[in-house]
Amino acid sequence: MSPEVSKMAFLGNYLPRRCGIATFTTDLCDAIAGVAPEASLSVVAMNDTPEGYRYPPRVRFQIAQNKLLEYGNAADFLNITNFEVACVQHEFGIFGGAAGGHVLSLMRELRVPVVTTLHTVLREPDPAQKSVMDDIIRLSDRVVVMSEKALHFMKEIYHAPEEKLAFIYHGVADMPFVDPSFYKDLFGVEGRRVLMTFGFISPNKGIEYAINALPEVVKKHPDIVYMVVGATHPAVVRQKGEEYRFFLQGLVRSLGLSEHVIFHDRFVEFEELERFLGSADVCITPYLTESQIVSGVLSLCIGAGKATVSTPYWYASEMLGEERGVIVPFRDSRQLSLSLIDLLDNDVRRHAMRKRAYLFGRKMVWPETARKYLQVFNEALHERRHAPRKVVASGRKAFEPAINFSHLRRLTDHTGIFQHAKYTIPDRSHGYCTDDNARALVVAVRAAHILGEEAKGISDLAAVYLSFLDYALIEETGRFHNFMGYDRRWLDSVGSEDSQGRGLLGIGTAATYAGEPGTVGVATRLFNTALDAARRLVSPRAEALSLVGVHEYLRRFSGDMAAQRAREELATRLFGRFKKNSKRDWPWPEDTLNYENARLPQALLLSGQWMNRSDMIEMGLDALNFLIKVQKSPEGYFEPVGYKGWYKRGGTQ
Repeated sequence: MSPEVSKMAFLGNYLPRRCGIATFTTDLCDAIAGVAPEASLSVVAMNDTPEGYRYPPRVRFQIAQNKLLEYGNAADFLNITNFEVACVQHEFGIFGGAAGGHVLSLMRELRVPVVTTLHTVLREPDPAQKSVMDDIIRLSDRVVVMSEKALHFMKEIYHAPEEKLAFIYHGVADMPFVDPSFYKDLFGVEGRRVLMTFGFISPNKGIEYAINALPEVVKKHPDIVYMVVGATHPAVVRQKGEEYRFFLQGLVRSLGLSEHVIFHDRFVEFEELERFLGSADVCITPYLTESQIVSGVLSLCIGAGKATVSTPYWYASEMLGEERGVIVPFRDSRQLSLSLIDLLDNDVRRHAMRKRAYLFGRKMVWPETARKYLQVFNEALHERRHAPRKVVASGRKAFEPAINFSHLRRLTDHTGIFQHAKYTIPDRSHGYCTDDNARALVVAVRAAHILGEEAKGISDLAAVYLSFLDYALIEETGRFHNFMGYDRRWLDSVGSEDSQGRGLLGIGTAATYAGEPGTVGVATRLFNTALDAARRLVSPRAEALSLVGVHEYLRRFSGDMAAQRAREELATRLFGRFKKNSKRDWPWPEDTLNYENARLPQALLLSGQWMNRSDMIEMGLDALNFLIKVQKSPEGYFEPVGYKGWYKRGGTQ
């Protein structure tokens, strides 16, 4: 399938974060990539811990859920990197603010169509939840629900416009319809009937009622074993540890069921989960309340063709209708035991139920779900092209230093800034270079950022310098040309490593501080093109320049995973050079002090600060103190290293 939408972003939790929404987002992305392999998919991942997670490359940006500023930064990132649609996975608890309201700041600023998938739809929302949901509906081009009940709630309670609503089943893997005996030997339960509950364990799962139902079942079917598969939910562990699991284990012992209940206490990857699920004769979802509008666990039971006994939460009541499962009252162990006994007694009924569930589940397999999402994305994009959303940019308070730009303007023509001048007159014989245009770009965008309207015309200069860097960048390799003659012909096939580092510093600074969206967009595109080449540099100074550029870029786009990975790689390599070459009297990665020396300790100090590496900070401070000492005259003045003779190790300047 060739979708019109070819560049999609997904906002939500993502594996290896362990939760149902992370699994859903990952599976949805994989499914869309499978049916539309030419499409580009990226993820903005929500983090619930300061350290985040070791995400795969598909995760381009991350947001600390309680840091409001990062939501706006993520919106900027999505806007300027030209995504065509954003798909938001919504659950109140994964976003910061009252009722998860922080996500609204991102949605308000997005210029691309927004398709929101609702993982929770409340029948009786509190005022904050109702307000947030109303705004989500207003800001979304489409709202996807996964059950008829949710569709009804959206119309009757939230008064969502019908044309915005889309019903798409929760996806499931396309699993084979297997005889449970096939997998039982893998788990040491061959020859036994297997009852199973799986997924993250938490007190609202009602597993104690299933355990209390077992004594009657064991009397009739002494061969049964109840397998509880899954780790305790991470949020429960953070709040109460393993209190609930210990309670369940104690209940098993008190009922004398130790031979009939097995806890597999770990997070189970899908490959193994599929085998676990394949071994089950009957699945049980004994949840305690009705207000669950969708369940990935129950969807898997249906997709695998399992006979399922469940309490009547909303999703189960809908999905297990027409004899696809059995519904029992909440907190009723007696009725649960009777239903289990009936299914175990009646092979014909149980197998017919399995078949009905499996056939129904073919509508839910991930490729079908992915195609429906692509259809919704395309519809949203078509509509948005006829009615673009207006965006109001936030203002910045200006500060006016005493600064004069007349010489900078004089040195700049329509091509760029000249390399040299004779006194105050541009010297055309030396032409232009990437090094100086990158430096000038830093000055121009920082000046415009600080002075605002007071620095008249400075943004026009920034556009000239950025245009030069755009022309200098070799798209195929991500490397910059450096030297250009006055006749606008390149004098090299590829520039120096230093020019690569300075180029990255210039565009990284522009991406963060430029006020014009067009400037930010071009700078970010160039940054992403040049970043990979910077990772292959071998000069310490070029590495340091690139690192500072990466840090400047990350001030605005702190969640960009590619930039974070580049920072870690470059910082680790530069730090290694310091450690290898440094001695107590020479804390430096080279045997000479040359030009732009302060960039090296600056790169280490920035990296140490943002990577929480005290060893890098210590090394950076040692190098900076050494540099200050070397470059101070006996009278206490600053005395830089001269270009006509570098400062050599053990020697003099």
